Amino acid sequence: MTMWGTFLKPMHPEGYRFLTVFALVTLVLFLVWEPLGWLGLGLTVWCYYFFRDPRRAVPQGEGLIVSPADGVVSLIEPAVPPAELGMEAVALTRVSVFMSVFNCHVNRAPAAGRVLSVAYRPGKFFNASLDKASEHNERNGLCLELAGGRRLAVVQIAGLVARRILCWAKEGQSLRTGERFGLIRFGSRLDVYLPPGVSPLVAVGQTMVAGETVIAELARREAARPALVD
Repeated sequence: MTMWGTFLKPMHPEGYRFLTVFALVTLVLFLVWEPLGWLGLGLTVWCYYFFRDPRRAVPQGEGLIVSPADGVVSLIEPAVPPAELGMEAVALTRVSVFMSVFNCHVNRAPAAGRVLSVAYRPGKFFNASLDKASEHNERNGLCLELAGGRRLAVVQIAGLVARRILCWAKEGQSLRTGERFGLIRFGSRLDVYLPPGVSPLVAVGQTMVAGETVIAELARREAARPALVD
């Protein structure tokens, strides 16, 4: 890989129009007052990196569940999946991954499966790192049927400044592990509801890489890990 390949990543098409607007505003700012132009240039670079869409090395293995988002594990706790997904009202282990405005925001399927349902629900815009965001914030959820009939839910949750959840997955569609299925603009969170009896292999505070970091294995029974320590 070249030096440029290390820093320059592919950009998701969703970001093209935003980058164009940022670039045009930056040009105007340079004409008005040069210091403002440099500020605009910095914001333009940030916009490019926000919509970056790098390739990911998806781990190959039966029964692996990977992180659907870049970010940090903010919560691991039992919770009932959103009612609109039509799943059984039983508490499952929920792993929440919080994405800051500096993370890549392309979302990837945590496991291979068939999309049984896609359900959007409008809501509020609390800080996505808070527990109440799962219940009250705007969200979009997918219920996946995995091999063997087990079910898993992944929910996109809008954050404090997020104002648009995008989801390209459709009911009846089959997704591969790590396949792109959506994007949330400007800070947000994803929740994964693991199948019954499956324990997470990650800890609160751990950094996640979408499509690469394994958060659980269907056949593994390892106890949940404690929060990270120095």
